[in-house]
Amino acid sequence: PAESYDLLLVVGGPGAYSGSHPNLCTWLRDMEGRVGRLVSVCTGAFLLGEAGLLDGHRVTTHWNYTEQLAQAYPKAKVEQNQIFINDKSGVISCGGITAGIDLALSLIEADHGRQLAVQVAKVLLVVMRRQGGQVQFSPLHAEVTDDETVIGKVQRYVLEHLDEDFSVESLAAMAAMSQRHFARSFAQEVKMTPMEFVRAARVDSARKLLENSALPLKTIAYQSGFASTRQMRQQFNDKLGLTPAQYRRQFG
Repeated sequence: PAESYDLLLVVGGPGAYSGSHPNLCTWLRDMEGRVGRLVSVCTGAFLLGEAGLLDGHRVTTHWNYTEQLAQAYPKAKVEQNQIFINDKSGVISCGGITAGIDLALSLIEADHGRQLAVQVAKVLLVVMRRQGGQVQFSPLHAEVTDDETVIGKVQRYVLEHLDEDFSVESLAAMAAMSQRHFARSFAQEVKMTPMEFVRAARVDSARKLLENSALPLKTIAYQSGFASTRQMRQQFNDKLGLTPAQYRRQFG
């Protein structure tokens, strides 16, 4: 018997909505009965339409091509302004390329649970920064480099006393160093300045509380050492590109 598959992913591109693809369409029609889910990303929907596999199904594509898709394949139920559509009949489609990320996370959550989907979402935010200048996310911005060093002990103290008002002067005094020597040593060992570490530690603390508690934002800001919810929101935006409320909705 022919081998079966759980999912067949059809991606788009300029060639998907121009010209004809008889060999590919024959193969897609042959595969239809052997896959559990047919998934199109962006203009990949045009290839499914050309193969006659969209007839009667709700479907979407990149917003700039929805009208063209509807005109080319009138038997398909083309919908505009949708990130992705799961037709519940084995045909799944999404908008532009970034909508494919939303769709992928939805599929992971459906197949493997929310916890894994959240973990993947965090990794994807790192990838997005490297590829397109979006915000980088790391699950551990502020970790102790070495508990045995003077710098490591200062880091540990900061992490355990986030409600205190830190400055380079106070941290240098804790390490029994001059401010200049401390700042240079800290940056060399930790790869960030002392105050960057303090800010990262506070964001990390707030991030974990947002993920794992229902505490009000004001309480989270206080427990993480922020002077106000406004300051917490500003530093979240600077570091993660999300407000605390947006972060909680995505990862909480």
